[in-house]
Amino acid sequence: MKRREFLQASAAGMAFAPAVLRRNYVYAEEFAQKKPRVGLIGTGWYGKSDLFRLLQVAPVEVVSLCDVDKKMLADCAEQVASRQESKKTPRTYSDYRLMLKEKDLDICLIATPDHWHALPMIAACEAGADIYVQKPISVDVVEGQAMLAAARKHNRVVQVGTQRRSTPHLIDAIEQVIKPGKLGKIGLVEIYCYYHMRTRENPPDTAPPDNLDYEMWTGPAPLRPYNKLVHPRSWRAFMEYGNGIMGDMCIHMLDMVRWMLGLGWPTEISSNGGILIDKRSKANITDTQTATFSFPEFPVVWTHRSYGHPPDPQYPWGATIYGEKGTLKASVMSFDYIPMDKNEKPIHQDVKMELEEYPIDKVEKDLERHVAPAIRGHMKDLLRCIETRSKPVADIEQGHISTASCILANHSLKLGRSLTWDSQKQRVVDDADANKLLAREYRKPWVHPKAS
Repeated sequence: MKRREFLQASAAGMAFAPAVLRRNYVYAEEFAQKKPRVGLIGTGWYGKSDLFRLLQVAPVEVVSLCDVDKKMLADCAEQVASRQESKKTPRTYSDYRLMLKEKDLDICLIATPDHWHALPMIAACEAGADIYVQKPISVDVVEGQAMLAAARKHNRVVQVGTQRRSTPHLIDAIEQVIKPGKLGKIGLVEIYCYYHMRTRENPPDTAPPDNLDYEMWTGPAPLRPYNKLVHPRSWRAFMEYGNGIMGDMCIHMLDMVRWMLGLGWPTEISSNGGILIDKRSKANITDTQTATFSFPEFPVVWTHRSYGHPPDPQYPWGATIYGEKGTLKASVMSFDYIPMDKNEKPIHQDVKMELEEYPIDKVEKDLERHVAPAIRGHMKDLLRCIETRSKPVADIEQGHISTASCILANHSLKLGRSLTWDSQKQRVVDDADANKLLAREYRKPWVHPKAS
Protein backbone atom coordinates (compact mmCIF):
# COMPACT_ATOMS: atom_id res chain seq x y z
CA MET A 1 0.00 0.00 0.00
CA LYS A 2 1.29 3.43 -0.99
CA ARG A 3 1.71 6.12 1.70
CA ARG A 4 -1.09 8.27 0.27
CA GLU A 5 -3.46 5.30 0.19
CA PHE A 6 -2.55 4.44 3.76
CA LEU A 7 -3.29 7.93 4.93
CA GLN A 8 -6.64 7.95 3.19
CA ALA A 9 -7.51 4.58 4.66
CA SER A 10 -6.79 5.91 8.14
CA ALA A 11 -9.65 8.42 8.09
CA ALA A 12 -11.67 6.46 10.62
CA GLY A 13 -10.49 8.73 13.41
CA MET A 14 -7.61 10.63 14.88
CA ALA A 15 -7.47 8.51 18.00
CA PHE A 16 -5.67 5.87 15.97
CA ALA A 17 -3.47 8.13 13.86
CA PRO A 18 0.30 7.92 14.34
CA ALA A 19 1.63 10.30 16.99
CA VAL A 20 3.95 11.89 14.45
CA LEU A 21 0.93 13.02 12.43
CA ARG A 22 -1.01 14.22 15.47
CA ARG A 23 1.91 16.45 16.36
CA ASN A 24 2.80 17.63 12.86
CA TYR A 25 1.68 21.23 13.17
CA VAL A 26 3.23 24.12 11.32
CA TYR A 27 2.87 27.05 13.67
CA ALA A 28 2.87 30.42 12.01
CA GLU A 29 6.08 32.12 13.15
CA GLU A 30 4.30 35.25 14.31
CA PHE A 31 2.13 33.20 16.71
CA ALA A 32 4.65 30.58 17.82
CA GLN A 33 5.13 32.15 21.25
CA LYS A 34 1.55 33.13 21.93
CA LYS A 35 -0.44 30.80 24.13
CA PRO A 36 -3.88 32.30 24.68
CA ARG A 37 -6.32 30.31 26.82
CA VAL A 38 -9.12 28.95 24.68
CA GLY A 39 -12.58 27.52 25.30
CA LEU A 40 -14.99 25.86 22.89
CA ILE A 41 -18.80 25.81 23.18
CA GLY A 42 -20.19 23.13 20.88
CA THR A 43 -17.85 20.16 20.41
CA GLY A 44 -19.45 18.62 17.35
CA TRP A 45 -18.17 18.29 13.82
CA TYR A 46 -17.50 21.92 13.03
CA GLY A 47 -16.55 22.94 16.54
CA LYS A 48 -13.65 20.50 16.46
CA SER A 49 -12.77 21.53 12.91
CA ASP A 50 -12.47 25.19 13.94
CA LEU A 51 -10.58 24.41 17.14
CA PHE A 52 -8.10 22.04 15.52
CA ARG A 53 -7.28 24.61 12.82
CA LEU A 54 -6.53 27.14 15.57
CA LEU A 55 -4.28 24.57 17.23
CA GLN A 56 -2.45 24.18 13.93
CA VAL A 57 -1.42 27.83 13.65
CA ALA A 58 -0.59 28.69 17.29
CA PRO A 59 0.25 26.70 20.43
CA VAL A 60 -2.88 27.81 22.26
CA GLU A 61 -3.93 26.14 25.52
CA VAL A 62 -7.44 24.71 25.36
CA VAL A 63 -8.63 24.93 28.96
CA SER A 64 -12.38 24.30 28.72
CA LEU A 65 -14.99 22.61 26.57
CA CYS A 66 -18.78 22.74 26.76
CA ASP A 67 -21.45 20.54 25.23
CA VAL A 68 -24.84 19.09 26.17
CA ASP A 69 -23.85 15.72 24.66
CA LYS A 70 -21.69 13.83 27.19
CA LYS A 71 -20.30 11.42 24.60
CA MET A 72 -19.36 14.13 22.15
CA LEU A 73 -17.80 16.20 24.94
CA ALA A 74 -15.64 13.36 26.23
CA ASP A 75 -14.46 12.50 22.72
CA CYS A 76 -13.44 16.08 22.04
CA ALA A 77 -11.59 16.36 25.36
CA GLU A 78 -9.58 13.25 24.53
CA GLN A 79 -8.67 14.54 21.07
CA VAL A 80 -7.67 17.95 22.38
CA ALA A 81 -5.38 16.37 24.99
CA SER A 82 -3.61 14.39 22.25
CA ARG A 83 -3.15 17.47 20.07
CA GLN A 84 -2.12 20.34 22.34
CA GLU A 85 1.45 20.77 23.50
CA SER A 86 0.71 20.53 27.22
CA LYS A 87 -1.14 17.20 26.76
CA LYS A 88 -3.59 18.48 29.41
CA THR A 89 -7.23 17.46 29.24
CA PRO A 90 -9.52 20.51 29.25
CA ARG A 91 -12.20 21.03 31.87
CA THR A 92 -15.63 19.98 30.63
CA TYR A 93 -19.02 21.61 31.17
CA SER A 94 -22.61 20.92 30.16
CA ASP A 95 -23.69 24.54 30.74
CA TYR A 96 -21.88 27.41 28.98
CA ARG A 97 -22.78 29.76 31.84
CA LEU A 98 -20.69 27.75 34.30
CA MET A 99 -17.80 27.62 31.85
CA LEU A 100 -17.81 31.38 31.24
CA LYS A 101 -18.24 32.09 34.96
CA GLU A 102 -14.56 31.14 35.34
CA LYS A 103 -13.61 34.27 33.33
CA ASP A 104 -10.27 32.71 32.40
CA LEU A 105 -10.59 32.61 28.59
CA ASP A 106 -8.73 34.78 26.14
CA ILE A 107 -10.62 33.31 23.18
CA CYS A 108 -14.00 31.57 23.07
CA LEU A 109 -15.11 29.57 20.04
CA ILE A 110 -18.87 29.10 19.57
CA ALA A 111 -19.96 26.31 17.23
CA THR A 112 -23.39 25.37 18.52
CA PRO A 113 -26.55 24.97 16.44
CA ASP A 114 -27.74 28.38 15.23
CA HIS A 115 -30.38 28.91 17.92
CA TRP A 116 -27.63 28.80 20.52
CA HIS A 117 -25.27 31.43 19.05
CA ALA A 118 -26.59 34.66 20.55
CA LEU A 119 -26.74 34.01 24.29
CA PRO A 120 -23.31 32.33 24.65
CA MET A 121 -21.68 34.96 22.41
CA ILE A 122 -23.05 37.83 24.48
CA ALA A 123 -22.07 36.04 27.70
CA ALA A 124 -18.54 35.51 26.34
CA CYS A 125 -18.28 39.25 25.61
CA GLU A 126 -19.33 39.99 29.19
CA ALA A 127 -16.72 37.49 30.45
CA GLY A 128 -13.94 39.38 28.65
CA ALA A 129 -13.16 36.86 25.89
CA ASP A 130 -12.51 37.55 22.24
CA ILE A 131 -14.68 35.36 20.06
CA TYR A 132 -14.91 33.17 16.98
CA VAL A 133 -18.61 32.50 16.30
CA GLN A 134 -20.02 30.33 13.56
CA LYS A 135 -22.36 31.62 10.89
CA PRO A 136 -25.11 32.60 10.68
CA ILE A 137 -24.56 34.65 13.79
CA SER A 138 -28.22 34.53 14.81
CA VAL A 139 -31.66 33.05 14.13
CA ASP A 140 -33.39 36.44 14.17
CA VAL A 141 -32.41 40.02 13.37
CA VAL A 142 -32.65 41.42 16.91
CA GLU A 143 -30.29 38.71 18.20
CA GLY A 144 -27.74 39.93 15.66
CA GLN A 145 -28.24 43.54 16.70
CA ALA A 146 -27.71 42.57 20.34
CA MET A 147 -24.57 40.57 19.50
CA LEU A 148 -23.06 43.51 17.61
CA ALA A 149 -23.92 45.86 20.47
CA ALA A 150 -22.31 43.52 23.03
CA ALA A 151 -19.11 43.23 21.01
CA ARG A 152 -18.78 46.99 20.74
CA LYS A 153 -19.78 47.70 24.35
CA HIS A 154 -17.17 45.31 25.76
CA ASN A 155 -14.53 46.07 23.12
CA ARG A 156 -14.29 42.47 21.96
CA VAL A 157 -12.72 41.20 18.75
CA VAL A 158 -15.28 38.93 17.08
CA GLN A 159 -14.56 36.86 13.98
CA VAL A 160 -17.52 35.22 12.21
CA GLY A 161 -17.07 31.85 10.51
CA THR A 162 -17.69 33.19 7.01
CA GLN A 163 -14.28 31.94 5.96
CA ARG A 164 -14.65 32.65 2.25
CA ARG A 165 -13.07 35.99 3.24
CA SER A 166 -9.88 34.08 4.11
CA THR A 167 -9.91 31.64 1.18
CA PRO A 168 -6.58 31.97 -0.69
CA HIS A 169 -7.83 31.46 -4.26
CA LEU A 170 -10.73 33.89 -3.72
CA ILE A 171 -8.30 36.51 -2.43
CA ASP A 172 -6.36 35.90 -5.64
CA ALA A 173 -9.57 36.38 -7.68
CA ILE A 174 -9.96 39.84 -6.14
CA GLU A 175 -6.34 40.74 -6.88
CA GLN A 176 -6.20 39.27 -10.39
CA VAL A 177 -9.69 40.02 -11.71
CA ILE A 178 -11.75 42.49 -9.66
CA LYS A 179 -9.17 45.10 -8.63
CA PRO A 180 -7.65 45.40 -12.14
CA GLY A 181 -11.15 46.08 -13.47
CA LYS A 182 -11.23 43.07 -15.79
CA LEU A 183 -15.00 42.70 -15.34
CA GLY A 184 -15.77 46.31 -16.24
CA LYS A 185 -19.10 47.61 -14.98
CA ILE A 186 -20.99 44.91 -13.08
CA GLY A 187 -24.73 44.60 -13.71
CA LEU A 188 -25.79 41.38 -11.99
CA VAL A 189 -24.56 38.76 -9.54
CA GLU A 190 -26.10 35.29 -9.27
CA ILE A 191 -25.48 33.16 -6.20
CA TYR A 192 -26.77 29.63 -5.89
CA CYS A 193 -26.74 26.20 -4.28
CA TYR A 194 -27.93 23.06 -6.04
CA TYR A 195 -26.76 20.49 -3.50
CA HIS A 196 -29.30 17.82 -2.56
CA MET A 197 -28.85 18.72 1.08
CA ARG A 198 -32.44 18.83 2.40
CA THR A 199 -33.18 15.59 4.23
CA ARG A 200 -35.83 13.37 2.67
CA GLU A 201 -36.28 11.19 5.73
CA ASN A 202 -39.39 10.95 7.88
CA PRO A 203 -38.29 8.92 10.92
CA PRO A 204 -40.55 8.57 13.98
CA ASP A 205 -40.06 10.68 17.09
CA THR A 206 -38.35 8.87 19.97
CA ALA A 207 -36.95 9.49 23.43
CA PRO A 208 -33.61 11.33 23.33
CA PRO A 209 -30.45 9.28 23.94
CA ASP A 210 -29.12 9.13 27.50
CA ASN A 211 -25.96 11.05 26.56
CA LEU A 212 -27.93 14.11 25.40
CA ASP A 213 -29.53 16.77 27.60
CA TYR A 214 -32.29 17.52 25.13
CA GLU A 215 -33.92 20.19 27.30
CA MET A 216 -30.68 22.20 27.36
CA TRP A 217 -30.01 21.43 23.69
CA THR A 218 -33.36 23.01 22.84
CA GLY A 219 -32.78 26.03 25.09
CA PRO A 220 -34.67 29.11 23.85
CA ALA A 221 -36.05 27.34 20.76
CA PRO A 222 -39.51 25.72 20.63
CA LEU A 223 -39.47 22.27 22.24
CA ARG A 224 -40.16 19.74 19.49
CA PRO A 225 -40.45 16.01 20.19
CA TYR A 226 -36.98 14.49 19.91
CA ASN A 227 -36.12 13.05 16.53
CA LYS A 228 -32.87 11.51 15.33
CA LEU A 229 -32.71 14.18 12.62
CA VAL A 230 -32.15 16.83 15.27
CA HIS A 231 -28.85 15.63 16.69
CA PRO A 232 -26.01 15.75 15.89
CA ARG A 233 -25.99 16.90 12.27
CA SER A 234 -29.43 17.34 10.69
CA TRP A 235 -31.00 20.00 12.91
CA ARG A 236 -30.94 22.40 9.95
CA ALA A 237 -33.92 20.46 8.61
CA PHE A 238 -36.11 22.47 11.01
CA MET A 239 -36.79 26.19 10.98
CA GLU A 240 -37.06 26.11 14.77
CA TYR A 241 -33.27 25.91 15.00
CA GLY A 242 -32.08 27.93 12.04
CA ASN A 243 -33.13 29.55 8.79
CA GLY A 244 -33.00 26.67 6.37
CA ILE A 245 -30.73 26.62 3.35
CA MET A 246 -30.87 30.43 3.27
CA GLY A 247 -29.21 30.57 6.69
CA ASP A 248 -26.78 27.77 5.93
CA MET A 249 -25.59 28.19 2.34
CA CYS A 250 -26.89 31.51 1.01
CA ILE A 251 -25.16 33.44 3.79
CA HIS A 252 -21.76 32.12 2.66
CA MET A 253 -22.23 33.19 -0.94
CA LEU A 254 -23.94 36.48 -0.13
CA ASP A 255 -21.18 37.35 2.31
CA MET A 256 -18.55 36.31 -0.23
CA VAL A 257 -19.81 38.63 -2.96
CA ARG A 258 -20.40 41.45 -0.48
CA TRP A 259 -16.74 41.13 0.54
CA MET A 260 -15.38 40.73 -2.99
CA LEU A 261 -17.38 43.65 -4.39
CA GLY A 262 -17.52 45.98 -1.38
CA LEU A 263 -21.29 45.84 -0.83
CA GLY A 264 -23.06 46.99 2.34
CA TRP A 265 -26.72 46.47 3.21
CA PRO A 266 -29.33 45.63 0.59
CA THR A 267 -32.11 48.19 0.42
CA GLU A 268 -34.85 45.81 -0.70
CA ILE A 269 -35.27 42.06 -0.33
CA SER A 270 -37.82 39.80 -1.99
CA SER A 271 -38.19 36.04 -2.05
CA ASN A 272 -40.45 33.27 -3.24
CA GLY A 273 -40.51 29.47 -3.18
CA GLY A 274 -41.48 26.84 -0.64
CA ILE A 275 -41.69 23.07 -0.29
CA LEU A 276 -42.58 22.39 -3.90
CA ILE A 277 -41.23 18.88 -4.52
CA ASP A 278 -40.46 16.88 -1.39
CA LYS A 279 -43.60 17.10 0.74
CA ARG A 280 -43.11 13.75 2.52
CA SER A 281 -40.03 14.60 4.55
CA LYS A 282 -40.20 15.66 8.18
CA ALA A 283 -38.08 18.67 7.25
CA ASN A 284 -39.97 21.98 7.27
CA ILE A 285 -37.41 24.09 5.37
CA THR A 286 -37.87 25.03 1.71
CA ASP A 287 -36.62 22.78 -1.06
CA THR A 288 -36.94 25.59 -3.61
CA GLN A 289 -36.28 29.30 -3.04
CA THR A 290 -35.13 32.38 -4.89
CA ALA A 291 -34.30 35.72 -3.33
CA THR A 292 -33.33 39.07 -4.80
CA PHE A 293 -31.13 41.34 -2.70
CA SER A 294 -31.30 44.81 -4.23
CA PHE A 295 -28.14 46.77 -3.49
CA PRO A 296 -27.63 50.37 -4.64
CA GLU A 297 -24.97 49.07 -7.03
CA PHE A 298 -26.79 46.09 -8.62
CA PRO A 299 -29.02 43.13 -7.68
CA VAL A 300 -27.71 39.89 -6.22
CA VAL A 301 -30.04 36.98 -6.98
CA TRP A 302 -30.02 33.75 -4.97
CA THR A 303 -31.42 30.37 -6.05
CA HIS A 304 -31.47 27.06 -4.26
CA ARG A 305 -33.19 23.78 -5.00
CA SER A 306 -32.48 20.42 -3.43
CA TYR A 307 -33.25 18.35 -6.51
CA GLY A 308 -32.28 18.20 -10.17
CA HIS A 309 -28.95 19.02 -11.79
CA PRO A 310 -26.91 22.21 -11.45
CA PRO A 311 -26.70 24.37 -14.60
CA ASP A 312 -22.89 24.16 -14.35
CA PRO A 313 -21.66 20.92 -12.73
CA GLN A 314 -18.33 22.62 -11.95
CA TYR A 315 -20.14 25.26 -9.89
CA PRO A 316 -22.98 23.62 -7.95
CA TRP A 317 -22.53 26.12 -5.08
CA GLY A 318 -21.03 29.47 -5.85
CA ALA A 319 -21.40 32.88 -7.43
CA THR A 320 -21.36 34.22 -10.97
CA ILE A 321 -20.50 37.90 -11.38
CA TYR A 322 -21.53 39.38 -14.75
CA GLY A 323 -19.65 42.41 -16.03
CA GLU A 324 -19.59 44.21 -19.37
CA LYS A 325 -16.03 42.99 -20.04
CA GLY A 326 -16.22 39.49 -18.61
CA THR A 327 -17.69 37.00 -16.18
CA LEU A 328 -16.24 35.66 -12.93
CA LYS A 329 -17.35 32.34 -11.45
CA ALA A 330 -16.25 31.67 -7.88
CA SER A 331 -16.71 28.85 -5.39
CA VAL A 332 -14.95 27.12 -2.52
CA MET A 333 -13.19 24.91 -5.06
CA SER A 334 -12.03 27.32 -7.78
CA PHE A 335 -12.55 30.49 -9.76
CA ASP A 336 -12.82 31.12 -13.48
CA TYR A 337 -12.56 34.42 -15.29
CA ILE A 338 -14.07 34.34 -18.78
CA PRO A 339 -13.28 37.53 -20.79
CA MET A 340 -15.58 38.89 -23.48
CA ASP A 341 -12.53 39.76 -25.59
CA LYS A 342 -11.45 36.55 -27.32
CA ASN A 343 -7.89 37.86 -27.49
CA GLU A 344 -7.70 38.04 -23.69
CA LYS A 345 -6.67 34.89 -21.83
CA PRO A 346 -9.09 33.36 -19.35
CA ILE A 347 -7.90 32.74 -15.79
CA HIS A 348 -8.52 29.56 -13.80
CA GLN A 349 -7.36 28.72 -10.30
CA ASP A 350 -8.16 25.77 -8.05
CA VAL A 351 -8.26 25.61 -4.29
CA LYS A 352 -4.97 24.75 -2.59
CA MET A 353 -5.63 22.27 0.22
CA GLU A 354 -2.20 22.45 1.96
CA LEU A 355 -2.16 18.69 2.58
CA GLU A 356 1.60 18.51 2.32
CA GLU A 357 2.08 21.37 4.76
CA TYR A 358 -0.50 19.90 7.14
CA PRO A 359 -0.52 16.10 6.62
CA ILE A 360 -2.75 15.65 9.66
CA ASP A 361 -5.58 16.99 7.47
CA LYS A 362 -5.37 13.80 5.42
CA VAL A 363 -6.60 11.63 8.27
CA GLU A 364 -8.90 13.88 10.27
CA LYS A 365 -12.40 12.42 10.32
CA ASP A 366 -15.08 14.47 8.50
CA LEU A 367 -12.71 17.36 7.78
CA GLU A 368 -13.62 19.52 4.77
CA ARG A 369 -10.05 19.49 3.47
CA HIS A 370 -10.68 22.16 0.87
CA VAL A 371 -11.93 24.53 3.60
CA ALA A 372 -9.13 23.91 6.12
CA PRO A 373 -6.72 26.52 4.63
CA ALA A 374 -9.44 29.18 4.80
CA ILE A 375 -10.19 28.40 8.44
CA ARG A 376 -6.48 28.58 9.27
CA GLY A 377 -6.32 31.96 7.54
CA HIS A 378 -9.39 33.08 9.46
CA MET A 379 -7.76 32.05 12.75
CA LYS A 380 -4.52 33.86 11.89
CA ASP A 381 -6.51 37.00 11.12
CA LEU A 382 -8.32 36.69 14.45
CA LEU A 383 -5.04 36.35 16.34
CA ARG A 384 -3.54 39.39 14.59
CA CYS A 385 -6.61 41.50 15.34
CA ILE A 386 -6.62 40.43 18.98
CA GLU A 387 -3.04 41.69 19.19
CA THR A 388 -3.84 45.04 17.56
CA ARG A 389 -7.42 45.34 18.90
CA SER A 390 -8.70 45.90 15.39
CA LYS A 391 -11.64 44.53 13.40
CA PRO A 392 -11.08 41.16 11.70
CA VAL A 393 -11.91 40.46 8.07
CA ALA A 394 -15.24 38.88 9.06
CA ASP A 395 -16.09 41.30 11.85
CA ILE A 396 -19.36 40.77 13.72
CA GLU A 397 -20.95 43.73 11.89
CA GLN A 398 -20.31 42.08 8.53
CA GLY A 399 -21.68 38.82 9.90
CA HIS A 400 -24.79 40.65 11.07
CA ILE A 401 -25.39 42.23 7.66
CA SER A 402 -25.12 38.92 5.80
CA THR A 403 -27.12 37.00 8.40
CA ALA A 404 -29.94 39.52 8.71
CA SER A 405 -30.25 39.84 4.92
CA CYS A 406 -30.89 36.09 4.61
CA ILE A 407 -33.36 36.14 7.51
CA LEU A 408 -35.24 39.02 5.86
CA ALA A 409 -35.47 36.97 2.66
CA ASN A 410 -37.28 34.26 4.63
CA HIS A 411 -39.61 36.88 6.08
CA SER A 412 -40.35 38.13 2.57
CA LEU A 413 -41.27 34.59 1.54
CA LYS A 414 -43.51 34.15 4.58
CA LEU A 415 -45.31 37.47 4.09
CA GLY A 416 -45.53 37.23 0.30
CA ARG A 417 -44.12 40.69 -0.40
CA SER A 418 -40.91 42.63 -0.85
CA LEU A 419 -39.35 44.26 2.19
CA THR A 420 -37.63 47.64 2.18
CA TRP A 421 -34.85 47.75 4.77
CA ASP A 422 -33.69 50.85 6.64
CA SER A 423 -30.15 49.96 7.73
CA GLN A 424 -29.84 53.04 9.94
CA LYS A 425 -32.99 52.36 11.95
CA GLN A 426 -32.57 48.57 11.60
CA ARG A 427 -36.24 48.25 10.71
CA VAL A 428 -38.41 47.29 7.77
CA VAL A 429 -39.95 50.42 6.29
CA ASP A 430 -43.71 50.83 6.86
CA ASP A 431 -44.37 47.15 7.60
CA ALA A 432 -45.52 46.38 11.14
CA ASP A 433 -46.02 42.67 10.44
CA ALA A 434 -42.46 42.30 9.12
CA ASN A 435 -41.02 44.15 12.10
CA LYS A 436 -42.82 41.80 14.46
CA LEU A 437 -40.80 38.97 12.92
CA LEU A 438 -37.44 40.59 13.69
CA ALA A 439 -37.33 38.87 17.11
CA ARG A 440 -38.50 35.31 17.70
CA GLU A 441 -40.30 34.44 20.90
CA TYR A 442 -37.96 32.64 23.32
CA ARG A 443 -39.03 29.61 25.26
CA LYS A 444 -39.16 30.32 28.99
CA PRO A 445 -37.17 30.80 31.15
CA TRP A 446 -34.72 32.02 28.50
CA VAL A 447 -34.85 35.78 27.87
CA HIS A 448 -34.33 37.26 24.41
CA PRO A 449 -31.42 39.73 24.32
CA LYS A 450 -32.14 43.34 23.50
CA ALA A 451 -30.49 45.33 20.75
CA SER A 452 -29.17 47.94 23.17
